[in-house]
Amino acid sequence: MTETPEQQGWATAKTLAEALPYIQHYDRETVVIKYGGHAMGEESVAKLFAADAVLLKMLGLHPVVVHGGGPQISAMLKRAGVESTFVEGLRVTDAATMEVAEMVLSGAINKEIANWITMAGAEADVRGVGLSGKDARLITAEKVRRTRKNPETGAEEEIDLGFVGEPTKIDPQMILNLIHADHDYIPVVAPIGVSKDGETYNINADTVAGALAGALKAKRMLLLTDVPGVLDKDGELMRQLSVAEAREAIATGVATGGMIPKLETAIAAVEAGVEAVVILDGRRPHAMLVELFTEHGAGTLIRA
Repeated sequence: MTETPEQQGWATAKTLAEALPYIQHYDRETVVIKYGGHAMGEESVAKLFAADAVLLKMLGLHPVVVHGGGPQISAMLKRAGVESTFVEGLRVTDAATMEVAEMVLSGAINKEIANWITMAGAEADVRGVGLSGKDARLITAEKVRRTRKNPETGAEEEIDLGFVGEPTKIDPQMILNLIHADHDYIPVVAPIGVSKDGETYNINADTVAGALAGALKAKRMLLLTDVPGVLDKDGELMRQLSVAEAREAIATGVATGGMIPKLETAIAAVEAGVEAVVILDGRRPHAMLVELFTEHGAGTLIRA
């Protein structure tokens, strides 16, 4: 039987009333959102994400968005005729690649997300502000050091990944100024950092989100991915993990592939002071709202 408009109205009101305890729980709390994967490439899904981010701000939360852009960088490198080299599955970022990566991340993607947020929040004057780690010493970085075993000698040898960095210091002052301003701003951060001597580095966006969430002592960090969360050996969603259980999932091979670095990021963020990290499917509309404002949540929650 089809619901009448009146019935739909009562259902909406009931949902809002049930969300009240959760809205109060997150009132004036910071939530860092890692936004990436294929959800970022679809305009309709991107617009829904922007509207949900605006809703979080209107409900009294302080959302901070960190975005990736691997597929978009690959596409632009191809168009520019720049060949990518991979070592152990990691892209080597030479000077030409770094130039393209910064252009795509800090330019195209960053400003597009900020603009979607500004458009979604136009009625209430909520504005997206696009930043990179280069702004106001937000992210100080250094070159990533990676090693591998030489297949012939068995000796450990260093892999040179070029301009791939990791954060050594987060200065959250500018982000704090924006989220606590009299006006409603939502910071959108591109994962680019700069070293003490001025060298620019491309940084894994999950790593940046974790480091920033730790520096902001965020209530929640949401890692939006292309999977429902952490799956057990039977393919069932694991709804909650302690840090110890997350480490065990990595050690026993329950977590594989790209889920391993996500869990490592979650563990590091919780140990840096974030109350909990949630790995959830960003392709599903309103996944953030389901996670934050309903009893059941979405995805896998990792806490101490």
